Amino acid sequence: METFETLVRTEFAPKNTYLNTASTGLLPARTVEAMRTALDAAAAGQPTDMSADVEAARASFARLIGVPVRRVAAGASVAVYTGLIAASLPEGAEVITAEGDFSSVVNPFHMRRDLRVRTVPLERIAESVRPGTALVAVSAAQSADGRIADLTALSESARAHGARTYVDASQSAGWLEFDAGAYDYVASVAFKWLLSPRGVAFLVVPDDLGSLTPFFAGWVAGEEPWDSCYGPVAELARSARRFDESPALFSYAGARHSLELLEELGVARVRDHDLALADRFRTGLRTLGHEPVRAPGSPIVSVPGLGHRQDELSRAGVEVSDRAGNLRVAFHLYNTPADVDRVLDVLSD
Repeated sequence: METFETLVRTEFAPKNTYLNTASTGLLPARTVEAMRTALDAAAAGQPTDMSADVEAARASFARLIGVPVRRVAAGASVAVYTGLIAASLPEGAEVITAEGDFSSVVNPFHMRRDLRVRTVPLERIAESVRPGTALVAVSAAQSADGRIADLTALSESARAHGARTYVDASQSAGWLEFDAGAYDYVASVAFKWLLSPRGVAFLVVPDDLGSLTPFFAGWVAGEEPWDSCYGPVAELARSARRFDESPALFSYAGARHSLELLEELGVARVRDHDLALADRFRTGLRTLGHEPVRAPGSPIVSVPGLGHRQDELSRAGVEVSDRAGNLRVAFHLYNTPADVDRVLDVLSD
Protein backbone atom coordinates (compact mmCIF):
# COMPACT_ATOMS: atom_id res chain seq x y z
CA MET A 1 0.00 0.00 0.00
CA GLU A 2 1.32 3.43 -0.90
CA THR A 3 2.17 5.73 1.96
CA PHE A 4 0.26 8.98 2.46
CA GLU A 5 3.21 11.02 1.23
CA THR A 6 3.84 8.88 -1.84
CA LEU A 7 0.20 8.88 -2.90
CA VAL A 8 -0.11 12.65 -2.48
CA ARG A 9 3.06 13.34 -4.47
CA THR A 10 1.81 11.06 -7.24
CA GLU A 11 -1.38 13.10 -7.56
CA PHE A 12 -0.20 16.68 -7.00
CA ALA A 13 2.70 18.74 -8.31
CA PRO A 14 1.91 22.45 -7.78
CA LYS A 15 4.30 24.90 -9.42
CA ASN A 16 3.97 27.41 -6.60
CA THR A 17 3.33 27.54 -2.85
CA TYR A 18 -0.42 26.99 -2.97
CA LEU A 19 -2.10 27.83 0.32
CA ASN A 20 -5.55 28.77 -0.93
CA THR A 21 -7.68 25.62 -0.66
CA ALA A 22 -10.33 27.61 1.23
CA SER A 23 -10.97 29.28 -2.14
CA THR A 24 -10.31 26.40 -4.55
CA GLY A 25 -8.69 23.01 -4.05
CA LEU A 26 -6.15 21.56 -6.45
CA LEU A 27 -7.27 18.76 -8.77
CA PRO A 28 -5.56 15.37 -8.46
CA ALA A 29 -3.88 13.97 -11.57
CA ARG A 30 -6.39 11.10 -11.72
CA THR A 31 -9.25 13.61 -11.81
CA VAL A 32 -7.72 15.65 -14.61
CA GLU A 33 -7.10 12.48 -16.60
CA ALA A 34 -10.69 11.26 -16.14
CA MET A 35 -12.14 14.60 -17.25
CA ARG A 36 -9.84 14.74 -20.27
CA THR A 37 -10.89 11.22 -21.27
CA ALA A 38 -14.57 12.14 -20.95
CA LEU A 39 -14.09 15.32 -22.98
CA ASP A 40 -12.17 13.51 -25.71
CA ALA A 41 -14.87 10.83 -25.91
CA ALA A 42 -17.59 13.47 -26.23
CA ALA A 43 -15.63 15.32 -28.90
CA ALA A 44 -15.30 12.07 -30.84
CA GLY A 45 -19.06 11.49 -30.74
CA GLN A 46 -18.71 8.58 -28.32
CA PRO A 47 -19.68 10.07 -24.94
CA THR A 48 -19.27 7.85 -21.91
CA ASP A 49 -22.09 7.06 -19.47
CA MET A 50 -21.30 9.78 -16.95
CA SER A 51 -24.46 9.09 -14.96
CA ALA A 52 -22.43 6.28 -13.42
CA ASP A 53 -19.92 8.91 -12.28
CA VAL A 54 -22.67 10.85 -10.52
CA GLU A 55 -23.74 7.77 -8.59
CA ALA A 56 -20.15 6.84 -7.72
CA ALA A 57 -19.48 10.38 -6.47
CA ARG A 58 -22.70 10.39 -4.45
CA ALA A 59 -21.80 7.10 -2.79
CA SER A 60 -18.24 8.19 -2.07
CA PHE A 61 -19.40 11.45 -0.49
CA ALA A 62 -21.90 9.53 1.64
CA ARG A 63 -19.13 7.27 2.94
CA LEU A 64 -16.81 10.20 3.64
CA ILE A 65 -19.34 11.95 5.86
CA GLY A 66 -20.90 8.80 7.29
CA VAL A 67 -24.49 8.83 6.08
CA PRO A 68 -26.52 6.35 4.00
CA VAL A 69 -26.38 7.14 0.30
CA ARG A 70 -30.19 7.38 0.19
CA ARG A 71 -29.89 10.63 2.16
CA VAL A 72 -27.61 12.35 -0.39
CA ALA A 73 -28.76 14.55 -3.27
CA ALA A 74 -26.33 15.59 -6.01
CA GLY A 75 -26.31 19.08 -7.45
CA ALA A 76 -24.09 22.06 -8.18
CA SER A 77 -24.69 24.82 -5.63
CA VAL A 78 -25.06 25.27 -1.88
CA ALA A 79 -27.09 28.45 -2.47
CA VAL A 80 -29.65 26.46 -4.49
CA TYR A 81 -30.00 23.93 -1.71
CA THR A 82 -30.24 26.65 0.94
CA GLY A 83 -33.00 28.19 -1.16
CA LEU A 84 -34.82 24.87 -1.25
CA ILE A 85 -34.70 24.63 2.54
CA ALA A 86 -35.78 28.27 2.90
CA ALA A 87 -38.75 27.65 0.62
CA SER A 88 -39.91 24.78 2.84
CA LEU A 89 -40.33 26.89 5.97
CA PRO A 90 -43.74 28.15 7.07
CA GLU A 91 -44.53 31.84 7.15
CA GLY A 92 -43.12 33.54 10.23
CA ALA A 93 -40.63 30.76 11.01
CA GLU A 94 -37.53 31.77 12.97
CA VAL A 95 -34.13 30.95 11.48
CA ILE A 96 -30.92 31.46 13.45
CA THR A 97 -27.68 32.16 11.57
CA ALA A 98 -24.14 33.13 12.58
CA GLU A 99 -22.73 36.63 12.17
CA GLY A 100 -20.53 36.93 9.08
CA ASP A 101 -21.33 33.45 7.77
CA PHE A 102 -20.98 32.79 4.04
CA SER A 103 -23.75 34.35 1.97
CA SER A 104 -24.80 31.07 0.31
CA VAL A 105 -25.74 29.76 3.77
CA VAL A 106 -27.73 32.78 4.93
CA ASN A 107 -28.91 34.95 2.05
CA PRO A 108 -31.73 32.71 0.73
CA PHE A 109 -33.44 32.98 4.13
CA HIS A 110 -33.33 36.77 3.88
CA MET A 111 -35.00 36.57 0.48
CA ARG A 112 -38.06 35.18 2.26
CA ARG A 113 -39.39 38.44 3.69
CA ASP A 114 -41.91 36.54 5.78
CA LEU A 115 -39.26 34.67 7.78
CA ARG A 116 -37.72 35.93 11.01
CA VAL A 117 -33.95 35.63 10.60
CA ARG A 118 -31.98 36.15 13.80
CA THR A 119 -28.22 36.58 13.53
CA VAL A 120 -26.01 35.85 16.54
CA PRO A 121 -22.27 35.46 17.24
CA LEU A 122 -20.95 32.04 16.23
CA GLU A 123 -19.93 31.28 19.82
CA ARG A 124 -23.52 31.83 21.02
CA ILE A 125 -25.42 30.00 18.31
CA ALA A 126 -26.22 26.89 20.39
CA GLU A 127 -27.44 28.86 23.40
CA SER A 128 -29.54 31.12 21.16
CA VAL A 129 -31.93 28.33 20.11
CA ARG A 130 -35.25 28.79 21.88
CA PRO A 131 -38.81 27.47 21.81
CA GLY A 132 -40.29 28.34 18.44
CA THR A 133 -36.98 28.31 16.55
CA ALA A 134 -37.61 26.38 13.33
CA LEU A 135 -34.10 26.08 11.91
CA VAL A 136 -30.48 26.80 12.80
CA ALA A 137 -28.17 27.27 9.79
CA VAL A 138 -24.41 27.52 10.18
CA SER A 139 -21.14 26.64 8.48
CA ALA A 140 -19.14 23.98 10.30
CA ALA A 141 -16.00 26.04 9.64
CA GLN A 142 -16.23 29.73 8.88
CA SER A 143 -15.01 30.78 5.45
CA ALA A 144 -13.63 34.12 6.62
CA ASP A 145 -11.41 32.91 9.44
CA GLY A 146 -11.66 29.14 9.95
CA ARG A 147 -13.46 29.22 13.30
CA ILE A 148 -15.30 25.95 13.97
CA ALA A 149 -18.85 25.84 15.26
CA ASP A 150 -19.63 23.74 18.33
CA LEU A 151 -21.80 21.36 16.34
CA THR A 152 -22.37 18.93 19.19
CA ALA A 153 -23.80 21.66 21.42
CA LEU A 154 -25.84 22.98 18.50
CA SER A 155 -27.34 19.57 17.78
CA GLU A 156 -28.26 19.01 21.42
CA SER A 157 -29.81 22.46 21.79
CA ALA A 158 -31.80 22.16 18.57
CA ARG A 159 -33.10 18.74 19.53
CA ALA A 160 -34.17 20.03 22.95
CA HIS A 161 -36.20 22.82 21.33
CA GLY A 162 -37.57 20.91 18.36
CA ALA A 163 -35.58 22.88 15.77
CA ARG A 164 -34.07 21.47 12.61
CA THR A 165 -30.36 21.92 11.85
CA TYR A 166 -28.63 22.89 8.60
CA VAL A 167 -24.82 22.64 8.41
CA ASP A 168 -22.73 23.88 5.50
CA ALA A 169 -19.63 21.67 5.30
CA SER A 170 -18.04 23.42 2.31
CA GLN A 171 -15.03 24.49 4.39
CA SER A 172 -14.80 21.28 6.37
CA ALA A 173 -15.80 18.20 4.35
CA GLY A 174 -12.57 16.43 3.46
CA TRP A 175 -10.65 17.17 6.66
CA LEU A 176 -13.11 17.52 9.56
CA GLU A 177 -14.56 14.34 10.99
CA PHE A 178 -18.06 14.94 12.31
CA ASP A 179 -21.28 12.97 12.61
CA ALA A 180 -23.18 14.32 9.60
CA GLY A 181 -26.05 11.98 10.38
CA ALA A 182 -26.77 14.00 13.52
CA TYR A 183 -28.07 16.96 11.51
CA ASP A 184 -31.19 17.35 9.42
CA TYR A 185 -29.47 18.95 6.45
CA VAL A 186 -25.81 19.09 5.44
CA ALA A 187 -24.69 20.79 2.23
CA SER A 188 -21.25 21.09 0.70
CA VAL A 189 -19.59 22.19 -2.48
CA ALA A 190 -16.81 19.89 -3.60
CA PHE A 191 -14.36 22.28 -5.27
CA LYS A 192 -12.53 23.17 -2.06
CA TRP A 193 -11.32 20.55 0.43
CA LEU A 194 -12.92 17.72 -1.59
CA LEU A 195 -10.55 18.55 -4.48
CA SER A 196 -13.21 18.34 -7.19
CA PRO A 197 -14.07 20.49 -10.22
CA ARG A 198 -16.58 23.29 -9.83
CA GLY A 199 -20.15 22.26 -10.53
CA VAL A 200 -20.39 19.54 -7.87
CA ALA A 201 -22.32 19.94 -4.61
CA PHE A 202 -24.23 17.63 -2.29
CA LEU A 203 -27.17 17.92 0.08
CA VAL A 204 -27.90 15.51 2.91
CA VAL A 205 -31.55 15.33 3.93
CA PRO A 206 -33.32 13.42 6.73
CA ASP A 207 -34.76 9.99 6.10
CA ASP A 208 -38.21 11.60 6.16
CA LEU A 209 -36.94 13.94 3.38
CA GLY A 210 -37.36 16.92 5.68
CA SER A 211 -40.79 18.06 4.42
CA LEU A 212 -38.99 19.57 1.43
CA THR A 213 -40.84 20.15 -1.82
CA PRO A 214 -38.54 19.51 -4.83
CA PHE A 215 -39.53 22.70 -6.64
CA PHE A 216 -36.80 22.38 -9.25
CA ALA A 217 -37.35 18.66 -9.88
CA GLY A 218 -36.67 17.63 -13.46
CA TRP A 219 -36.35 14.27 -15.09
CA VAL A 220 -33.29 13.29 -13.00
CA ALA A 221 -35.49 13.50 -9.90
CA GLY A 222 -37.74 10.68 -11.09
CA GLU A 223 -37.61 7.23 -9.56
CA GLU A 224 -37.00 6.06 -13.13
CA PRO A 225 -35.24 9.03 -14.75
CA TRP A 226 -35.38 7.82 -18.34
CA ASP A 227 -39.11 7.26 -17.98
CA SER A 228 -39.51 10.81 -16.61
CA CYS A 229 -38.37 12.87 -19.56
CA TYR A 230 -41.74 14.14 -20.79
CA GLY A 231 -44.62 15.72 -18.97
CA PRO A 232 -44.99 15.75 -15.19
CA VAL A 233 -42.77 13.23 -13.41
CA ALA A 234 -45.01 10.28 -12.59
CA GLU A 235 -43.06 9.21 -9.51
CA LEU A 236 -40.36 11.16 -7.73
CA ALA A 237 -37.35 9.24 -6.45
CA ARG A 238 -38.06 7.67 -3.09
CA SER A 239 -34.71 8.91 -1.78
CA ALA A 240 -32.82 12.21 -1.62
CA ARG A 241 -32.29 11.84 -5.36
CA ARG A 242 -35.62 13.66 -5.80
CA PHE A 243 -33.62 16.79 -4.92
CA ASP A 244 -30.96 16.25 -7.58
CA GLU A 245 -30.14 19.07 -9.94
CA SER A 246 -29.39 18.11 -13.52
CA PRO A 247 -25.69 17.33 -13.04
CA ALA A 248 -22.64 18.95 -14.61
CA LEU A 249 -21.54 15.59 -15.96
CA PHE A 250 -17.94 16.39 -16.87
CA SER A 251 -17.37 17.75 -13.37
CA TYR A 252 -18.80 14.59 -11.84
CA ALA A 253 -16.64 12.48 -14.14
CA GLY A 254 -13.68 14.00 -12.33
CA ALA A 255 -15.19 14.34 -8.87
CA ARG A 256 -15.69 10.61 -8.36
CA HIS A 257 -11.91 10.14 -8.57
CA SER A 258 -11.13 13.03 -6.20
CA LEU A 259 -13.51 11.63 -3.61
CA GLU A 260 -12.09 8.13 -4.03
CA LEU A 261 -8.61 9.55 -3.38
CA LEU A 262 -9.78 11.10 -0.12
CA GLU A 263 -11.27 7.77 0.87
CA GLU A 264 -7.94 6.09 0.16
CA LEU A 265 -6.04 8.63 2.23
CA GLY A 266 -8.56 8.73 5.07
CA VAL A 267 -10.08 11.88 6.51
CA ALA A 268 -8.35 11.34 9.86
CA ARG A 269 -4.90 11.29 8.26
CA VAL A 270 -5.72 14.33 6.13
CA ARG A 271 -6.92 16.18 9.22
CA ASP A 272 -3.77 15.38 11.21
CA HIS A 273 -1.57 16.48 8.32
CA ASP A 274 -3.46 19.72 7.74
CA LEU A 275 -3.63 20.73 11.40
CA ALA A 276 0.06 20.06 12.01
CA LEU A 277 0.94 22.52 9.26
CA ALA A 278 -1.57 25.11 10.50
CA ASP A 279 -0.16 24.88 14.04
CA ARG A 280 3.38 25.29 12.68
CA PHE A 281 2.22 28.43 10.88
CA ARG A 282 0.50 29.87 13.96
CA THR A 283 3.67 29.36 15.98
CA GLY A 284 5.73 31.09 13.30
CA LEU A 285 3.29 33.99 13.11
CA ARG A 286 3.61 34.66 16.83
CA THR A 287 7.38 34.66 16.46
CA LEU A 288 6.92 37.45 13.89
CA GLY A 289 4.62 39.36 16.24
CA HIS A 290 1.31 38.50 14.57
CA GLU A 291 -1.65 36.99 16.44
CA PRO A 292 -4.04 34.98 14.23
CA VAL A 293 -7.77 34.74 14.81
CA ARG A 294 -8.36 32.07 17.42
CA ALA A 295 -9.55 28.97 15.55
CA PRO A 296 -8.24 25.86 17.30
CA GLY A 297 -8.51 22.65 15.34
CA SER A 298 -8.82 24.41 11.98
CA PRO A 299 -6.46 24.27 8.96
CA ILE A 300 -7.63 27.79 8.02
CA VAL A 301 -5.53 30.53 9.60
CA SER A 302 -6.69 34.14 9.41
CA VAL A 303 -4.31 36.97 10.30
CA PRO A 304 -5.88 40.37 11.05
CA GLY A 305 -4.40 43.38 9.31
CA LEU A 306 -2.28 41.47 6.79
CA GLY A 307 -4.77 41.08 3.94
CA HIS A 308 -3.05 43.88 2.04
CA ARG A 309 0.00 41.65 1.59
CA GLN A 310 -1.82 39.15 -0.64
CA ASP A 311 -0.55 40.72 -3.88
CA GLU A 312 3.01 40.75 -2.58
CA LEU A 313 2.78 37.10 -1.60
CA SER A 314 1.32 36.20 -4.98
CA ARG A 315 4.23 37.91 -6.75
CA ALA A 316 6.52 35.77 -4.60
CA GLY A 317 4.73 32.61 -5.75
CA VAL A 318 2.65 32.14 -2.60
CA GLU A 319 -1.11 31.92 -3.20
CA VAL A 320 -3.36 32.98 -0.29
CA SER A 321 -6.54 35.07 0.13
CA ASP A 322 -7.49 38.49 1.42
CA ARG A 323 -10.77 38.19 3.33
CA ALA A 324 -12.22 41.25 5.06
CA GLY A 325 -8.74 42.71 5.52
CA ASN A 326 -7.39 39.48 6.99
CA LEU A 327 -4.77 37.29 5.36
CA ARG A 328 -6.35 33.84 5.02
CA VAL A 329 -4.00 30.87 4.66
CA ALA A 330 -5.32 27.33 4.22
CA PHE A 331 -3.32 24.12 4.55
CA HIS A 332 -4.32 20.87 2.88
CA LEU A 333 -2.91 17.46 2.08
CA TYR A 334 -0.59 18.62 -0.74
CA ASN A 335 1.15 21.18 1.48
CA THR A 336 4.42 20.60 3.30
CA PRO A 337 6.43 22.17 6.14
CA ALA A 338 8.49 23.88 3.43
CA ASP A 339 5.32 25.69 2.31
CA VAL A 340 4.80 26.96 5.86
CA ASP A 341 8.37 28.19 6.04
CA ARG A 342 8.08 29.87 2.66
CA VAL A 343 5.05 31.99 3.56
CA LEU A 344 6.62 32.93 6.90
CA ASP A 345 9.81 33.88 5.05
CA VAL A 346 7.96 36.32 2.79
CA LEU A 347 5.99 37.77 5.69
CA SER A 348 9.17 38.37 7.67
CA ASP A 349 10.56 40.76 5.02
